[in-house]
Amino acid sequence: MQASDRFNINSQLEHLQAKYVGTGHADMSRFEWAVNIQRDSYASYVGHYPMLAYFAIAENESIGRERYNFMQKMLLPCGLPPEREDD
Repeated sequence: MQASDRFNINSQLEHLQAKYVGTGHADMSRFEWAVNIQRDSYASYVGHYPMLAYFAIAENESIGRERYNFMQKMLLPCGLPPEREDD
């Protein structure tokens, strides 16, 4: 692998990270990454009706109740953020 190939791969990665929020960046913590993944998943479940209907049937709830539950879970999908240690 040549240096130009590495530069090209890094520039493509930076472009993707700038274009799509969910791909993360170098300074992103593990918690922030997990929150992005969970919120993306919940948004996908709410946005795709067949998936929402599947969850509603599996949990024996109405589709509206499942949509409401997913929207509520999007607020704090992974619980409260961990305390940061500022040095």
